[in-house]
Amino acid sequence: MTADLVVVGGGPVGLVTALEAARAGLEVVVVEPRDVPVDKACGEGLMPGALEVLDRLGIEVPGAPIRGFRYADERVVAEHRFRGPAGRGVRRPVLHAALAAALSAHGVPLLRARVERLEQDARGVDVAGIRARYVAGADGLHSTVRRLAGLEGRAARRPRYGLRRHWPVTPWTDLVEVHWRPGFEVYVTPVGPAEVGVAVLGARGLDLTTAVAACAPVAERLAGARPADAVRGAGPLRQRSTARVRGRIALVGDAAGYVDALTGEGLAVGFASARALVAAVAADDLASYERAWRRTARAQRLVTEGVLRLATSPLRRAVVPIARAVPPAFGTAVDLLAGTGAA
Repeated sequence: MTADLVVVGGGPVGLVTALEAARAGLEVVVVEPRDVPVDKACGEGLMPGALEVLDRLGIEVPGAPIRGFRYADERVVAEHRFRGPAGRGVRRPVLHAALAAALSAHGVPLLRARVERLEQDARGVDVAGIRARYVAGADGLHSTVRRLAGLEGRAARRPRYGLRRHWPVTPWTDLVEVHWRPGFEVYVTPVGPAEVGVAVLGARGLDLTTAVAACAPVAERLAGARPADAVRGAGPLRQRSTARVRGRIALVGDAAGYVDALTGEGLAVGFASARALVAAVAADDLASYERAWRRTARAQRLVTEGVLRLATSPLRRAVVPIARAVPPAFGTAVDLLAGTGAA
């Protein structure tokens, strides 16, 4: 089998990459070892920029509107509503199933296989029994493609982890809530008319039940409700790559490097990067993708880096008061992370 592009990884960013490639007239194959749809520990908030991409691709997903962010600690609350369109909270399997259906409708093959070796030369790459002109590694935080391509960066000095669970509770707000507590954050995302997702981020050893109990505003809202599913975890969240391109292999999405889930911009940046990667493949100029990725991801990553530095420093307790004291700066950061027009 031959292809213009093999996408390794069938998560949302991988499937959007494949859909963009098919729309560009490229022969594309997705390689993914897991059954679809796949659930994972994530915030499940589609920022407006990510929703804009899905709309352009003709993909509709049910969920709950997200109109901004609310930061809160034990004393102070700061919130900002997007100046532009709303985003949407969507359960990850629902999003994944919709993308997989669109992929099937476009006739894009999905090969059930695990990639353990990549061999590239001046003309192409051999991967999973396929000869491809280019390979896109969209295989997540712990990317095998990143490692095999020799693009693995250094490990984080203070790794952070995430846990997530759902409760069958009517959302009490159309904002993503971020509750700051000493050593961890509790995130609440509306994901349906009668369901919320609750995520906790912090250091290794975090316990979701304990963290939620320590956050009274959330614990009170969930009181009496039984969790809808088991706890899922992910991490370490911080992942670095030395570059996004090596020869005919490129990285996209979390595989390309990930800062933190603090600000929720992951899919918006990943979807925009997918389009940039496909444009580089179509132009037969993969090296240009590195520059495009930096332009696409720079602003959001800078904001996330800044918030993360505060969150892991002695100034952690000042995060919400600063956001409350300087609303224009907080609003600008939230709208930037919303990613409208980023794709």
